[in-house]
Amino acid sequence: MGNSCMLWLLLLCMICGQGLVKEVKGLACNWGTQSTHPLQPNIVVQLLKDNGFNKVKLFEADPGALKALGNSGIQVMVGIPNDLLAPLASSVQAAINWVQQNVSDYVSKHGVDIRYVAVGNEPFLKTYKDTFLQTTFPALQNIQAALIKAGLAKQVKVTVPLNADVYQTDSGLPSGGNFRPDIHDLMMSIIKFLSDSYSPLTINIYPFLSLNADPNFPKEYAYFNGSAAPVVDGSITYTNVFEANFDTLISALEKNGFPSLSVIVGEVGWPTDGDPSANAENAQRFNQGLINRISQGQGTPKRKTPPDVYLFSLIDEDNKSTQPGNFERHWGVFNYDGSIKYQLDMGNGKSLVPAKGVRYLARQWCVMSPDASITDPNLANSISYACSYADCTSLGYGSSCGILDARNNASYAFNMYYQTMDQRKGSCSFNNLSVVTKLDPSQDTCRFEIMIDLRKHETASSLAGKIQTSTMGLILVLLLIIHGAF
Repeated sequence: MGNSCMLWLLLLCMICGQGLVKEVKGLACNWGTQSTHPLQPNIVVQLLKDNGFNKVKLFEADPGALKALGNSGIQVMVGIPNDLLAPLASSVQAAINWVQQNVSDYVSKHGVDIRYVAVGNEPFLKTYKDTFLQTTFPALQNIQAALIKAGLAKQVKVTVPLNADVYQTDSGLPSGGNFRPDIHDLMMSIIKFLSDSYSPLTINIYPFLSLNADPNFPKEYAYFNGSAAPVVDGSITYTNVFEANFDTLISALEKNGFPSLSVIVGEVGWPTDGDPSANAENAQRFNQGLINRISQGQGTPKRKTPPDVYLFSLIDEDNKSTQPGNFERHWGVFNYDGSIKYQLDMGNGKSLVPAKGVRYLARQWCVMSPDASITDPNLANSISYACSYADCTSLGYGSSCGILDARNNASYAFNMYYQTMDQRKGSCSFNNLSVVTKLDPSQDTCRFEIMIDLRKHETASSLAGKIQTSTMGLILVLLLIIHGAF
């Protein structure tokens, strides 16, 4: 009997051990908040959990997002925007204050599992014209000093998310990788500092941008299951640009004496709109290949151990700058409201799960009036006005609404403005060119939005706070009246 029990226990341990070996590494993603109608943070956190994301990167210390992540079991990388680098670089006390307010307080008071502070966001992009060259490293040093002072340096590591343009290869092969000559010495200082503090380097890799920037780029090489001719680099063969790009960085690290520095892929993904190459089909193909790699624990030829990879991104952001391109607002795996764009196998046969508990504005749209003419002299200015305040990036060539005729183009623009303005009275008035309809004008790939009703997502506690604030304000006014202030 005893031997039998021991045998079963041994078998159980073996089964559990095999399960541990095969356990899927947690999924990570970016959560951006530049939206005119953001999802309630608690809904986003549930969306993360429902879809197996246990790591998330925030681009700034958003209070609502951080509070919602408290005691969620999700590990957090919290970002410092580039415009804060200068004050943090010039003052250790400013860094101490920032860490206290945006790290220590959330860890101790709200149970947020903050693991990294990301100092800046791609600060060495060539388009920034050296704006942040003098402030990034000092800010990094000061934040690290502040974490040490707060007693958090073992738990919370610093990093700098950099674009892949900080390294290059003159040979065109990963083995020729090295850091850009103009920032080589600065990169060495940062990398040595990260190495000494046992912190990772974070790199953003965008195969989509490689494809988008070069008309001669082999399209299939952008995907993980592509049929493009492989790139042979000595004894190594590369079949996709992600691996080649990552290993170019590893070669640069090896060449400069840091072969073992930990690396995180901070952003990688594929947009679904705003460009002919940005569509749901391509995004599904790329992101499914990426998730399969993560699920299988697959590294690269030079780094067999897979890095943490943060998918970019969770949800669309209709208020982002379109300077890089109209696609910039469409990187989300989910639409702005947490609805599913396309299906993905998230591992173990689990499909994507949409956001729960989302409340919408009334089911009505603003469209061009049937009585209005497309030759009306006010039409062009009306469309221009609407699109200057609302997101019309889906109307571009090769985009999801690029199929529309002139009348439906106007309807799309009018509706985006109407929804962005929360369907307020008078927001569907374009020189007598528009009317409100209850018939959904969506067609084919073009989705006419109805925005989230932000008012319905106010919690009882926030309403109570407003009532309390209003009451206190009234009491203060009464006291001032009594004392003759008015």
